[in-house]
Amino acid sequence: MASATILFVPCWESGHFMSMVTAGKRMLDASGGALSLTVLVMRAPTAAKASEVDGHVRREAASGGLAIRFLNLPAVEPPTDYAASEEFNFRYIQRHAPHVEEAIAGLSSPVAAVVVDLFCTALLDVAAGELAVPRYVYFASTGAFLALMLRLPVLREHLNETTGGTVNVPGLPPVPMSYMPKCLTGSKIGNYEWFEHYGRRFMDTNAIIINSSVELEGEVLAAITDGRCVPGRPAPTIHAIGPVLWFAAAREQPQPHVCVQWLDTQPPGSVVFLCFGSKGFVDTAQVGEVAAGLERSGHRFLWVLRGPPVAGSSLPTDADLDAMLPGGFVARTRGRGLVWPSWAPQKEVLAHPAVGGFVTHCGWNSTLESLWFGVPMVPWPLYGEQHLNAFELVRVMGVAVRLKDDMDGGRAEPFVEAAELERAVRGVMGGTEEGRKAREKAAEMKAACRNAVAEGGSSCVALRRLVSEISPSGGGAPLSP
Repeated sequence: MASATILFVPCWESGHFMSMVTAGKRMLDASGGALSLTVLVMRAPTAAKASEVDGHVRREAASGGLAIRFLNLPAVEPPTDYAASEEFNFRYIQRHAPHVEEAIAGLSSPVAAVVVDLFCTALLDVAAGELAVPRYVYFASTGAFLALMLRLPVLREHLNETTGGTVNVPGLPPVPMSYMPKCLTGSKIGNYEWFEHYGRRFMDTNAIIINSSVELEGEVLAAITDGRCVPGRPAPTIHAIGPVLWFAAAREQPQPHVCVQWLDTQPPGSVVFLCFGSKGFVDTAQVGEVAAGLERSGHRFLWVLRGPPVAGSSLPTDADLDAMLPGGFVARTRGRGLVWPSWAPQKEVLAHPAVGGFVTHCGWNSTLESLWFGVPMVPWPLYGEQHLNAFELVRVMGVAVRLKDDMDGGRAEPFVEAAELERAVRGVMGGTEEGRKAREKAAEMKAACRNAVAEGGSSCVALRRLVSEISPSGGGAPLSP
């Protein structure tokens, strides 16, 4: 009989998809060959996202070395009857349930467990009934966001808790409303209901696998485990196996990337790196403020500047630097600054000894990379749960210098003035006591991340325990990031 397989159903977003696949590869390593991995691939609802996923699958399939099989599910029609973006995602994913059942029925290997992305709880019931195998959720974000999602029903019932300026998230200091995830705020209906629904379904699983660690989020993970998030109901087991770091494959080129070559010419710890993720884009007015702040800071910088998305896409394009940057900026900062208009190898940049600070959108994958390499941050959250991530970085971990934004003037997005960016950049590069403390804490977190996944570390132990739940013969080699 073929060895048992773990069935993974990831979301199509790159940060979710590749984080989950990387976690699966770790599980295979830890199983010592006792398990295989089957990944069911949903067709993303947009052509750009579908192309991204196709590229990930091709690269993973070509790399070989592990027992991983990718199965493409048949395409489904996107729903047209929805009131909020999360309702669209839920209903679109729900339409894949019959195809998931068919894929399982066609497998030659017995299914040892089903693991779904945090947004794919509509598919949890596929593992119930006749299949009757353990059900897991893979949570690609923070323990803080998980605690908040589990807490959402209570917050709904006691909305007065959110009107006094702070929100009570077990395991965290009081969280100001300004740090609440933007995917939950702005309306008491819509997305909130769907995130609340996801949180309720998490409680129906055998366990939650999370891309975090006790070393990073000990108090909040303990609050979840102790049942403080959902009163009167024990929480599922939490397997904190992070940091699970997905590093985008370097583009094929005969020599190091231009950004890396430029960093090679800079003094150690002298460059502040600005990058806002795969969806990060700011308008021309904001670009002007960033340019002025960087110029006045006097520090060296590497700025990944992207252009606006094309119609029908959420992904930025290559920037037209002549059109977006203030006149004369490139000439005035030549030698100490590089503005790069396209994709950049973030891992190689953060790992480079010339980089001393990171202005980031606070996506959790980018945050973990920065922590892994011990780079202090300036949080500039844009969407999703990133504001809550910024709160943790500044108020809980102490690895970041706060960046204040201005929501006046009826702007849809936070606006950062040049003087504020100048202050934060000078701080994170060690010019203030706050910045010096952030640099010290970032160095401590670098060691903590690596200790967590080392032999005997908390994440290594958690991974072994997880695999043993699924396969009693689980065991294996030490982890890698």
